[in-house]
Amino acid sequence: MIEEHLLKLNMKKKVSNSSSSYDQQIGGSYYLKYKIQPSKFVVENKLLFPEGSAIKYIIRHQDKGGKKDLLKAIHFIEMIIERDYTNQPKESWVEGYRKWKRGTL
Repeated sequence: MIEEHLLKLNMKKKVSNSSSSYDQQIGGSYYLKYKIQPSKFVVENKLLFPEGSAIKYIIRHQDKGGKKDLLKAIHFIEMIIERDYTNQPKESWVEGYRKWKRGTL
């Protein structure tokens, strides 16, 4: 019965006795060949969205999107760099308020 529903949803399933959602994929099968799906890796390691997305695109580039997937991964890595490694020191709201009050924004 489950197999019939998977076929209707265009889902692929690994051959196993597991009922985990990580053992199936909707619309394709490019992640199923790996020992661990990128989404499970991201969840298990408590990664943020941009890190998870970069991993996903790097993993699938050979099987799905090619160079475009690698460019997407680069884009997410650039977001991480901007988020975590900007050269601007972070100021507190108090410092920002004082600059605003002095008119030196």
